[in-house]
Amino acid sequence: MTAEIQKAGVSSFVLLQIGRRRFALPAEIVSELAPPVRLHTFPHHSALLAGVIVRRGRIVPVYDVGSILLGKSPSVQRFYLIARRTFGSGSEPSAIPVSGECELTTAQMEQATDEQRAYVSGRLAVNGESIEVLDFDALVTTDEARKSQRAQRETQS
Repeated sequence: MTAEIQKAGVSSFVLLQIGRRRFALPAEIVSELAPPVRLHTFPHHSALLAGVIVRRGRIVPVYDVGSILLGKSPSVQRFYLIARRTFGSGSEPSAIPVSGECELTTAQMEQATDEQRAYVSGRLAVNGESIEVLDFDALVTTDEARKSQRAQRETQS
C-alpha cells in the first residue's frame, strides 16, 4: 500500500492552524505537537524569533511566523508545533505557535506557481479547501523576515 501511495505522488502532511487560516508542513519534518509551556524571551535582533522553550531537555527556538503569513501575530496560541529546520549541513528542532488542532493527512501536492511566495512549496486540495504547503526553512529566512529585522534595527538606532 505504501509503495502504491508513493507511486501516485501522494505524501503525508500535517495540517496546522495559525490564526484563522490553515497551512501544511511535510509530515517528515514534524516531530511533535507540544503543549503550551513557558516562552523564555530575551533581548535579540531577530525579527521572527519570539523566544525559546525548553522541550525534552533541549532549547528550542520559537518563530512567530504569523507576522509573515497573516500580517500580524495571532492572539491565541494553543500548542507549539516542533519541526526540524535544516540549514547548511546542520539542523535543529524549531517551533512555531499554532492556534488550533493539527491533523495528519495524505494528499498529492500541486507544485508552487511563480506568483506564490518563496516560502510556499505547493498547495493541497483537502475537502474542497486549498491549503498552502510551507517550506519551513524558507519561511524563517524569507526576505520579508530580513526586511522586518532591518527595520527593527533601524528604529532601535
